[in-house]
Amino acid sequence: MPTIDEQVAVLMQGTEYGDEQLQKNMADELRARLTESGKTGRPLRVYCGYDPTKPDLHLGHTITMRKLRQFQELGHDVTFLIGDYTSLVGDPSDKDKLRPMLSPTEIRSNAETYAEQAFKILDRKKTRIRYNSEWLSKLTFAELIKLAAHFTVQQFTSREKFALRIEQNEPVYLHEVLYGLMQGYDAVAQETDVQVGGSEQLFNIIVAGRKLQEVMGQQPQVGVLMGILPGTDGVARMSKSTGNSIGITTTPEDMYGKVMSLPDSAMPIYFKLVTRFTPAQIAALERQLADGSLHPRDAKMQLAREIVSVFHDEAEAVRAEEHFVTVFRQRELPPEMPEQRLDGPANLVDLIASAGLAASKSEARRLIEQGGVKLDGVTVESVTHIVEVREPAVLQVGKRKHLRLLPK
Repeated sequence: MPTIDEQVAVLMQGTEYGDEQLQKNMADELRARLTESGKTGRPLRVYCGYDPTKPDLHLGHTITMRKLRQFQELGHDVTFLIGDYTSLVGDPSDKDKLRPMLSPTEIRSNAETYAEQAFKILDRKKTRIRYNSEWLSKLTFAELIKLAAHFTVQQFTSREKFALRIEQNEPVYLHEVLYGLMQGYDAVAQETDVQVGGSEQLFNIIVAGRKLQEVMGQQPQVGVLMGILPGTDGVARMSKSTGNSIGITTTPEDMYGKVMSLPDSAMPIYFKLVTRFTPAQIAALERQLADGSLHPRDAKMQLAREIVSVFHDEAEAVRAEEHFVTVFRQRELPPEMPEQRLDGPANLVDLIASAGLAASKSEARRLIEQGGVKLDGVTVESVTHIVEVREPAVLQVGKRKHLRLLPK
């Protein structure tokens, strides 16, 4: 069994709080909880909630699942909470406009796929699945008033997304404010020791959840807040709607290829958030990249193999790599093509237009959106993609236009 300090290092890897003191406080509280658990033999009660707003999950959704798996491997009690009741409201934490309200039928349909996809990471035998309608549907109006009495309107409206909407004269609806109370009560109902969530959940977990637990005479939970995963463009948050996501049910070949399309700058955060690599392994990898003993391409191939093996298996990862090397790195290319040296990271749309591979930036965007642009054989799906090259690479626009990109 790892020491307590080693456990804390693993469990806090990839966390992001936006405040160093808060991060230290949470690490200290987690260390104290783990120490107490070791003395009493009682596993920590750990959970993360998932609102089934869409049927399919992408790699960004699995960050918290990877953290839950780490708690499972250390012997703790993990709950995968499906927010069938919080989904009726929709979490406003990371949205700058009102979320569309889902019907109970849509929520149930989406929820059916969530747990099965989660078991690609979680240990099925060690995972408890619950729905927060178990307790939220039983709250009376009088009980809701008592919960609300512990918070001010200013606490809710000063949150970044709400404040932005108010500043822009966009409406903030009353039911959206209830979301933080609902999630906070999830922690009370389960008597949670640790809640895992994304960094945008700071208010719901650290403020609302801990406050309501204190009010109810419980020890406040430790919030393990995970960083945000950028999409395949390496810039914007991974999202299916922006075309920069990697689905966890996609084929091994597609998954491998999309990981290989990542800009080099995105690799460290991917290793920290979506792999099984330990802090020591990641630190060693970063040293090797820094001193040049490991080529970024080889590191990215390690990353692609790891991710494919997590969601498929080792054999599929090997086959996906062989496919990538055969089709994309050894494919037939025109013997002669124009070359362009990049002085640094370049916006793909600007690059295509300036190189004359498209008549205009608008045409370049259209070609990308239609799947007509490839970088080293991998289709680029995001118009915000940033191109970085450490070795010669081939940009293909349409079937006949090629440009060899050279590093500085």
